[in-house]
Amino acid sequence: MVSPTQKPSVCNNMAASGWHVGHYIQRKSRFLLKNLDQLSAHRRFGWTSTLRQQAAEVNKESTETIVIPRKKTWSKVAVLEALALTVSRDPTAYPYKFHDDPYLYPRTSTEFRINTLAQDFGRAAAKYFINTHPKFFTKDFAEPHIPCLMPENLSLRFEEVSEEALKERISLRRVKAAVDMYDQLLQAGTAVSMETTHDLLDLICIYCDSDPVQEGETQPILDTEESREETKKNKTRSNRPTWSKENNAHRIFNLLPERDTRCYSALIRGMVMHGANEMALSMYTDMLNNRLNADVHIFNALILATPSVVRKEKIWVHITDLFEQMNQQKVQPNVMTFNNALKALKQSSPYARNEASYLLNEMKALGIAPSLSSYGHIQEIFYKTAHSGNSTDLLQQIVSELKNTSLICQDPDDVTFFANAMRTCLQCKDLTLAYEIYDLLEYGENWKVLGDSHLQVMYYARFFNLVCQMEDIDTVMKWYRKLIPSKFYPNSIGLMNLLQAVQIDNRLDLVPTIWKDICSMGHNRINLVEEVVSLMAREKHSPKVQESFAECALDIKKMFSGDTVKANLEWTSVCLSNIIILLLRANKTQQAWDMLKLFKSKNIVPITGLLDNFLSLCHSEGSPQRAVELVQLSAAFYLPATPKLAERALTLFDLTKEQRAILSELQSTEESSD
Repeated sequence: MVSPTQKPSVCNNMAASGWHVGHYIQRKSRFLLKNLDQLSAHRRFGWTSTLRQQAAEVNKESTETIVIPRKKTWSKVAVLEALALTVSRDPTAYPYKFHDDPYLYPRTSTEFRINTLAQDFGRAAAKYFINTHPKFFTKDFAEPHIPCLMPENLSLRFEEVSEEALKERISLRRVKAAVDMYDQLLQAGTAVSMETTHDLLDLICIYCDSDPVQEGETQPILDTEESREETKKNKTRSNRPTWSKENNAHRIFNLLPERDTRCYSALIRGMVMHGANEMALSMYTDMLNNRLNADVHIFNALILATPSVVRKEKIWVHITDLFEQMNQQKVQPNVMTFNNALKALKQSSPYARNEASYLLNEMKALGIAPSLSSYGHIQEIFYKTAHSGNSTDLLQQIVSELKNTSLICQDPDDVTFFANAMRTCLQCKDLTLAYEIYDLLEYGENWKVLGDSHLQVMYYARFFNLVCQMEDIDTVMKWYRKLIPSKFYPNSIGLMNLLQAVQIDNRLDLVPTIWKDICSMGHNRINLVEEVVSLMAREKHSPKVQESFAECALDIKKMFSGDTVKANLEWTSVCLSNIIILLLRANKTQQAWDMLKLFKSKNIVPITGLLDNFLSLCHSEGSPQRAVELVQLSAAFYLPATPKLAERALTLFDLTKEQRAILSELQSTEESSD
């Protein structure tokens, strides 16, 4: 293909060869019209509609310059991106990041968190080893080249005292080495440029005058009395470094012959970042006294520090005062300015809705598009208390405004929007809005702004709990298969909500299937087990369903008998009685009778009505001896129903004299005790 820069030479060559320009244009137009269908078929690969217009108009404007389309430049992963569009997510598969080893697939939310942390630590350890020994990783076989997988250059190339050496130490984030090099330059009488000084101040203020812990590196552990005492002290205070007036940032700042806004900005932002908010406000006052104007970053930091320097009722007054100063100094706010103001308003009085609405309108008036955190802060202000008016009108407007929009992160707090929005839907029981939020997240690549694994679990868990509470069981099971385990792992509360949805729609035949998933997820809480057994024993079903219930009951019995690895449950009267009832309904008499003996061995009192069912079973099977043992079991627990049970046995069975004597004695003994 001929590039646009070659058009003059092409025309000259045509003229030199004796071709007529008009004849060439006519031939070119016929060629374009003849292959128009082929061109339209390739439009999806980068051809634009201008080609069709060019082919239609080339005959009319034969005297104009030939327009040759530029070559389409493809990215190196274009083929992979095209192939990715041909497949969809498998809802039955585990998350992709756990596909390395099937044995380590997490089954519960706890295991998911442990495996995620283990992978993070593994990546950090690999990164540390690569950066510590880069000589073993010099070859790059990746196509395309992936810079983040290659070792970083952490070795110092400049050893002499120079500004280049200082820049190198700053780029490698070696705070103490950079400060030492700066001091050596001053002692040698070498002037350091203002730009390099700005970078040095930024480095010191970000890491609070201490070297950062490199990725994969851990702090040394000293087993001494002093270190143990220091560890006890550190438990009572945060691990976050504290700002000191004697640090190198203040010292270098005071040594500067001239201080500009950028120098003040570095110190003020560092103070706010490390909790020295009063000191930052004092530094800002000193800057104004030196007749310097602040920049937008200084105002953003001061607005963020407002709740720490004024009382709650004065937060809005202080914010408006800073806005007025921004206007006087002709500083244009950005999205972080308003986000920090909204974040500060969240800590003011609970009646800050008018101020939040004012800030949002001011953003739109200035042409600043709100980020997700802007909407998130407003949402938290309006829905600060649970069921705030039981209305989600504001959130509905926000979601409608963001519909069919590709979202990007502009603020670190953007990732909390979806989890908090779904919490509001759950509190207000607004399922329609929850579906709209879900569609918004699934649009394009908006899933990237959902946040880390913890926020993902909260978002999907809240959505699934709301679906369980509001939808019919068929819809619930559809979402259950779609989200679990590919999206998240439900906890016991989510599974309880699922079982309640099964109970409400009277689809108890689904309980054995759900129980298999409960076992695979490793949930063995006694309240969850009792709920499963109680649902199955609530009423009679068809023989096929009762058979599946009995198999499920025997599987549950293994959890109590110690046949499983995670068997740590203790029998309860309700659970044991319901399991026996399920076995009786499935005609598993011998197994039910064996479990009946557990009442005596475990010293558990059976529920009312269980022994009556057993007595009827003994009568149908013609087993008078079991009937006598049943009455003896009832008498051993001093049950009030023992006399009536003995009377029924005496009436229903053909007993021997010895058996009648035992039953008569038990009946008289219980009646006299009553």
